[in-house]
Amino acid sequence: MKTIKQLSKQCTPEEYIKKNSNYLRGTISEDLKNNITNGFTGDNFSLIRFHGMYQQDDRDLRKERNMQKLEPRYAMMLRCRLPGGVISAKKWSKIDFFASKKTLYGTIRLTNRQTFQFHGILKKHLKNAHKMLHEIELDSLGTANDVNRNVLCTSNPKQSLIHQQCYSLAQEISNFLLPQTKAYAEIWLDKEKIATTDKEPILGKTYLPRKFKTTIVIPPYNDVDLYANDMNFVVIVENNEIIGCNVLVGGGLSFTHGNKRTWPFLASALGYISIDKIISVTKAIVTTQRDWGNRTDRKNAKTRYTIEKFGFNAFKEEVEKRANIIFEPVRSYHFIERGDLFGWKKSINNDWSLTLFIQNGRIYDYGDQFIKSGLSKIASFHTGNFRLTSNQNIIISEVSDDNKKKIEEIAKSYGLVKKISKLRENSMSCVSFPTCPLAMAEAERMLPNFITQIEQIMLKYNVENEVIIFRVSGCPNGCGRSLLSEIGLIGKSIGRYNMYIGGNRIGSRIAGMYKENITEKEILSHLDFLIDNWASDRNIQEDFGDFVIRKKFVKKIINPIHDFWS
Repeated sequence: MKTIKQLSKQCTPEEYIKKNSNYLRGTISEDLKNNITNGFTGDNFSLIRFHGMYQQDDRDLRKERNMQKLEPRYAMMLRCRLPGGVISAKKWSKIDFFASKKTLYGTIRLTNRQTFQFHGILKKHLKNAHKMLHEIELDSLGTANDVNRNVLCTSNPKQSLIHQQCYSLAQEISNFLLPQTKAYAEIWLDKEKIATTDKEPILGKTYLPRKFKTTIVIPPYNDVDLYANDMNFVVIVENNEIIGCNVLVGGGLSFTHGNKRTWPFLASALGYISIDKIISVTKAIVTTQRDWGNRTDRKNAKTRYTIEKFGFNAFKEEVEKRANIIFEPVRSYHFIERGDLFGWKKSINNDWSLTLFIQNGRIYDYGDQFIKSGLSKIASFHTGNFRLTSNQNIIISEVSDDNKKKIEEIAKSYGLVKKISKLRENSMSCVSFPTCPLAMAEAERMLPNFITQIEQIMLKYNVENEVIIFRVSGCPNGCGRSLLSEIGLIGKSIGRYNMYIGGNRIGSRIAGMYKENITEKEILSHLDFLIDNWASDRNIQEDFGDFVIRKKFVKKIINPIHDFWS
């Protein structure tokens, strides 16, 4: 395999790696036999991401291990493909057992892409991890790097009948856009190499220019944050049946500090299509991005930059041409909420669902909350499913009347159900330290206590029962979706953040920069000032994000290309 130094100047190193990977095989199989290092070498460091893994190390231990002249404690994060976020209780028991026995941390992490991931899998256990997933009819293919990621769909238990249709659609889109290479089965499942030529009819030999994210949402609940994704289907329902979708494209929240050629953007509507056109339109959008996307600068390779470069109308016309359709005008829809509906809810199917708050999505036992043990206990007898939400929470669904009381007793005794503030219910963070290599500041580990301090401020001004959407990201890559919150923090360096305010409750407005590169103490001081003003001077039922825009504490972001950096 050629080295990076031999690259053509016309493409990025990542493009060269993909082109010369033999359809994502590289030399991963050989690397797995290398016992000298616990990490992957050369191009394989990047290629394993297509198989659903990131190589990480414990950054808390870097200095100590360096002083001992040891390599970093390398281990892998493995993310499951779980379109729609539904997993049976029986399968949950399997992943719970694996997390306990074969990972360094013993936890399961729910992501805001409606799936779960393991942190701390040693290289020697990787094949066992993939084989375990395969045994329960799951995999990790296509959950990282330049492919379509896990497909999200609304998980609201009140919409069970429509949810089933959306869930099936999420699976269909996910399977349609999966890499077709046999590399995954050969490397991780020990399948024999088939003597045929690999082909990638949708993704192409060099796959997509950048990661690609897809959602399906059922109004009036925007619980998937659709405006932050590349391709989105807003379903239109008549007589309890999905008849079609509004199609929105070009959303994304990542940017680079100080690089004004990067910016967040909200997805825009191409138009309406009937339900039978969804797959053909999916193919047209993805292949247009595949062929038109920027392969010379990864920072400008996402769909939103492709649309900005060629123009929205040109992108729309190309999609129509490839799909052989003409978009109809957008059908009317509106959103009223974004978060999850906690507690017990009875569905239209006459069964029950219990939505549990999982702080930061981390499944483990701590303090007086035995989350991992409690879910394991429930999974041991529950005959229904667990639904993972896009807000890092979990729904125990399809609960019969007979099992409802038993599950409720377990939830209470294990501390799964606790009274918490609306602020905490609507909070979210990315993983950040110690495992994310991109982290600039704390997120998951700082959020719980930081929320407590904001709760004290809200109590001080008698607004403790109000909702504020609060999120923290350790870097500007957008994993915590902080820019769609009413108060969002984005890491700048250790202990310092950029503070953004002014997003709205339904997730359709990007927050604006309020203060740059400030400490946690300074953030709390600014929040005391802002919440005081909001409590005393807001209009009736005026949300915090709307208030700070109306009072011009920040400028409303109308066109992010021009407004975000101004």
